[in-house]
Formats: sequence, C-alpha cells, structure tokens
Amino acid sequence: MKSELSNRIRRLRFDHDEMTQHVLAERASVSRQTIIALEANRYVPSLVLAYRIARVFGVSVEEVFQLEKPVEQ
Repeated sequence: MKSELSNRIRRLRFDHDEMTQHVLAERASVSRQTIIALEANRYVPSLVLAYRIARVFGVSVEEVFQLEKPVEQ
C-alpha cells in the first residue's frame, strides 16, 4: 500500500504573519513552484527539504508533514 503525505504548510504560512509562498521558498532555498506543488500535495519533499521547511517555521517535521495512510508491513 502506498503511503500518502499531507502537510500544514498553508496553515503555517498564515499563522506566521501570512508569509507568502515566495518568502517561504526563499527561506527554504527552493522555487515558489515547489511550494505550490507541496501545498497541493502534488509533490513529496526530500527529507532535507522537509527539515528546511520545518526550521523556517520553528517547528518539528511532524508538525508540518503527516503520514495519512500507515505503511503496511
């Protein structure tokens, strides 16, 4: 079964003084298009990018990204 990752990026941007996608992209060293794809759940970030985004917001990776379907063993 494939795992799906959801995220709270849009909510976190709003909670951080309505940070724009452009500002988040600059701080995470990615393109705005990457942020757009992440928010639309069309792109799964690398672990490094997930940590960079979490650090921008000052939260843990788990507070940004959630595993929707558990991996079956």
